[in-house]
Amino acid sequence: MGDSSREQETTGDASSAGRRRGLDRRQILKTTAGGAAGLSLAGCLDTYGSIVGSDEAEPVTIGVLAPGPNSDTTGRSNLRGAQIAVDELNEGGGILGRDVELAVGDTNRSEPEGRRQYQRLVLDEGADVTVGVATSEVLEGILDDVAEQETIHLTAGSVTMTPSELISQQYEKYKYHFRVGPLNGHDLATHQIDFLDAMGGELGWESFAVLVEDYIWTESLWDVYQDELDGDVTFWEQYPPETDDFSDTYDEIASTDADAVLEAVAHTGATSLVDWNRTQQPFGFGGVHMPMQSPAYYEQVDGNCEYAVGYTNVTPTAEYEPAKSFIEEYQNRHNGNSPIYTGYSSYDAVHVFAKAAEEAGTLDSDELVGTLENISVSGTTGTIEFYGADHEFAHDVRYGEDYVHPVYFQWVEDENGEGVQNVIWPDDQAEGDYVEPDWL
Repeated sequence: MGDSSREQETTGDASSAGRRRGLDRRQILKTTAGGAAGLSLAGCLDTYGSIVGSDEAEPVTIGVLAPGPNSDTTGRSNLRGAQIAVDELNEGGGILGRDVELAVGDTNRSEPEGRRQYQRLVLDEGADVTVGVATSEVLEGILDDVAEQETIHLTAGSVTMTPSELISQQYEKYKYHFRVGPLNGHDLATHQIDFLDAMGGELGWESFAVLVEDYIWTESLWDVYQDELDGDVTFWEQYPPETDDFSDTYDEIASTDADAVLEAVAHTGATSLVDWNRTQQPFGFGGVHMPMQSPAYYEQVDGNCEYAVGYTNVTPTAEYEPAKSFIEEYQNRHNGNSPIYTGYSSYDAVHVFAKAAEEAGTLDSDELVGTLENISVSGTTGTIEFYGADHEFAHDVRYGEDYVHPVYFQWVEDENGEGVQNVIWPDDQAEGDYVEPDWL
């Protein structure tokens, strides 16, 4: 899942910038009423916790929760996307006239470590908001902490349905969570069905073998597949994470005459895809395949993803703004390497928070909740708006042609022998037609 091995990350400035100076903002706000006389000579606190009239307004701190931000592709893109957004904000005057800084927490894809890092960012680093979290288990692990700290968290990576379910059940407790990207699991699967409805005939895909890794994040996708595809499915399997050989599975699928394998994988994707390509299975391959989203994936698997079809929010060749400008800046900073999905979502999340703070005129989380519920931001992944508090997917990013509407692409080889993500759907972003594997 990693970007090119030549890529290196420098995070010293981001992590060191997250250290708080002076008294914690929340403690100041709690003690302002009782200590007003003692502050009279230095000036009064404004509504953001800064001393009016002082030359050093406290920075706004963005806490980034990312797995292995120096080494893991997902976490590295999380951090880099957030950093670009912060730099842009500082060049434009910051948030509410104050500088913006990053504090970084490495979740290590571990629920206990994710909780520890979340608490450190909010309690020790004084984060005004947290963004990130790419692993569903980690996100689910911090939801009670987010509720307890009453601090906005903007997810940028995980698709688990648990946050919206909790918000629907206990709004006042869990209302501080919003998902900027990617789509939640239900909408992700719905988008997949929409793609098949639109393109299945052109691809020659009318019957499917559904192959899904057995992780928390796939549960909602599995439910949608069973509801929407039942009559078209010749084979169902939720395979265990330790599976490292798909030859028997593919033999069984081939015997059912399925036109294509429909996958939902994140942690275990390489083996199933490479096995399909190397053994030239008699069916197509496509679906929600998180590793395949990386622009460096073709090189990483020695071209053994050629002809596979995958989903992503944005490819490196996107021509619309602000995606194009963000991609160019990312590439300029990082030796030509392009972001993956977490980079786009983190970048968007920081800008969403900034706009909400400016519209509300405050960093107070309770006031920001209402602003975020009504916000609309032109992001790299589309128009970002959130489902309302009464919706079954409360506070998740909206899916649809007028909102966030990802693309489907196919890995093909260009005239230079290099792999490219060729967008095949939707039509208004298509860069070419589907190419059937040369062995079929």
